[in-house]
Amino acid sequence: MAAAEELPDELVFVDLETTGGNPAYDRITEVGLYRLNRGELVDEWSSLVNPECPIPPYIEAFTGISSEMVADAPRFVDLARLLRGKLAGAVFVAHNARFDYAFLRSEFLKAGMTFSAKVLCTVKLSRRLFPEFVRHNLDAVMERNGLTCSARHRALGDARVLHDFWFKLRRDVPQPQLADAVQKVLGAHQMPAHLRDLPDELPEGPGVYRFFGADDALLYIGRGASLRARVCRHFSAAEPADRLQSEVRRVDWLETAGELGAMLREAQWIKQQQPAYDRHAQRHAQSHTLRVRTAAGCPVETVAVTDLELEDLAQCFGLFHSTKDARKALGNIARARTLCLKVLGLEEAEGSCLAYQVGKCKGACVGKEPPVLHNTRLQLALASLKLKAWPFPGRVALRERAWRGTELHVVDRWAYLGTARTDDELAALTQPANLKFDADVYRILVRHLAKHPRLDWLDLRGGTVCT
Repeated sequence: MAAAEELPDELVFVDLETTGGNPAYDRITEVGLYRLNRGELVDEWSSLVNPECPIPPYIEAFTGISSEMVADAPRFVDLARLLRGKLAGAVFVAHNARFDYAFLRSEFLKAGMTFSAKVLCTVKLSRRLFPEFVRHNLDAVMERNGLTCSARHRALGDARVLHDFWFKLRRDVPQPQLADAVQKVLGAHQMPAHLRDLPDELPEGPGVYRFFGADDALLYIGRGASLRARVCRHFSAAEPADRLQSEVRRVDWLETAGELGAMLREAQWIKQQQPAYDRHAQRHAQSHTLRVRTAAGCPVETVAVTDLELEDLAQCFGLFHSTKDARKALGNIARARTLCLKVLGLEEAEGSCLAYQVGKCKGACVGKEPPVLHNTRLQLALASLKLKAWPFPGRVALRERAWRGTELHVVDRWAYLGTARTDDELAALTQPANLKFDADVYRILVRHLAKHPRLDWLDLRGGTVCT
């Protein structure tokens, strides 16, 4: 009897179709739900939703929902009050529930409403009950349990599958075992008592966050594509407990328009504020590079990036966490390209280097290979590590858009100067500044530029918008 009481009385099985996978930017195109009260079906409902934006062709091919189909459908804001009533007071059940729950919270927020519920993910429930299986996507669950669906990848059809899966579990799994699994999945994010309301306060969009401990000491700075998901993961039952979890007393955060802004802010905040726990301490430590010299003597040297002038970058190769890492990489390249370790300053020896004695050096150490040729081969060997030149004409603002607004990230020759949301903030960031090469910003921007070759940016030298 006690075990039966541990199973939720009110359950609502939900599925959504959307224009994409990011709740911060994409929109809902269809909602379907089945609601149970003590095992009895009390509501079955679905509706197409006008997302107020085009549906991408690949999404249309996947779901069968086209822009024409939703053109006359109600907008989410028109359905919000009705839908929230249908969801109220029930455990929210979905497959990969974080996706559906995040989208609904985001849409309710855009409609000026809040929404929160206990969440039961049937992917997690399936994994907990049947750990012997590798795959727990909806097709695999249907196949294993003999479930069918006449409208796969449509909201009401997939919600019906979850309804049927639940009743299959009620029949086949001993009730104490099912109740225990349900309670463990429902309690996956066991927040401390003083942070119990935090999951409902956190936004679904990207941003940076900070953990504070006793006496408001700064403990940790992080970022996430979804602030809610990322912060809650720190307290997840799936994460091993550590001192950080037990020490957190307060959390604050800053929403950003996108992930680029979150990455830039995180790197800046960590440098400026130096949290007690930095789990990426090596990454944020002093970076080093290999600088090829034109003067006499050793043709290459290891230097800290903070010692570089911006004009030096044209002769710099690679970014490394330490001098030791830089020298190790140089040694590996030298051995692979038969370069001389002695000439490169990696080996101290009288006369020839050891590699020359076994035929693995072309003799730069004994004058057999001319220095000019050796240095040319060195440059070629390092070519793939060459630091990239600044791809813009000067200081620029990279525009990042979201439904809540636009941010302009001001950068100049691999230095991040700040983010503007107003004209006054942007004007302040166009003033002269002492620029220093920032290895973290370099890594962030190089990855971003590779993924987004067509950027929306503002040339701050003359105020001309370029795309």
